[in-house]
Amino acid sequence: MWFKNIIAYRFTKPFTLSDTELEQKLEESPFTPCGPTEVSRQGWVSPLGRHGQQLVHVTNGHWMICLKREDRLIPSTVVKEAVAEKVAEIEETQMRKVTKKEKDELKEQITHELLPRAFTRSKLTYAYLSPKDGFLIVNASSAKAADDITSYLRKTIGSLPIRIPSVNQAPSSVMTSWLTKDALMPTGFEADEECELRDPGEEGGVVRCKGVELDGEEIGTHLEAGKQVFKLAMTWEENISFIMNEDLSIKRLKFGDVMQEQLDDSGAEDAASKFDASFAIMSMEFAKLLPAILEAFGGEDKSAIIEG
Repeated sequence: MWFKNIIAYRFTKPFTLSDTELEQKLEESPFTPCGPTEVSRQGWVSPLGRHGQQLVHVTNGHWMICLKREDRLIPSTVVKEAVAEKVAEIEETQMRKVTKKEKDELKEQITHELLPRAFTRSKLTYAYLSPKDGFLIVNASSAKAADDITSYLRKTIGSLPIRIPSVNQAPSSVMTSWLTKDALMPTGFEADEECELRDPGEEGGVVRCKGVELDGEEIGTHLEAGKQVFKLAMTWEENISFIMNEDLSIKRLKFGDVMQEQLDDSGAEDAASKFDASFAIMSMEFAKLLPAILEAFGGEDKSAIIEG
């Protein structure tokens, strides 16, 4: 399975649990569906879904995990209308105004009554630990989604010393220098025809460009006016394309023909084998890509990292 987005975390201390010990920890917090009156519930499931039972899928020293969250859906408009009807009934029969406190209590009561009949929606968030490389990689498009799984993992195992990697040069400044030609892009990287430029001021404007030549006059004018690159479409070694963000998150990952050919040549036939093969190929590429990205931004600042 290919990740679509990356939010990467660096372990600030060595991860000391073995994969077997991690499995045992996750087994203590498995996913179970929402009860009739529960708004949400989350827990660990097998990354292989119905094709596997292990909560930690191990491939070449990388450990895939998966958090499942289930939410009961009650449209706010339904609750609002029900509360309004109840308030109107009370005011008409009792000839008085309903207070805000009473409205809040009615809202809570009606929501509780509707929960057993509400539909549920589930979401899977995948991540993998790479203890040997010192990374935790989350397949998430937002910081909140990444925080959900890292927070629950921390709660499950008791401690999770991680942080977003720190680099020696500001990514926005570095990406800007690539487009202004003040610096060359590192070997292996190419800029694609998409970027987001922002005025660094508090109320600065934003310019989003797609399908344009980044060394053309239009982009040059914005850069000369002081705008900086906050997002940049890039390709690495002609094999992986993505959007690089100034906060080091990576969006809209696309994998090239070479990786797909590797998967086809793996001989994997059933779902479990294909999952394992794609995970092995992807994690191997990320093990090279992430250090290359950190190096592109002046190298990683490891002053706060304890290496064992």
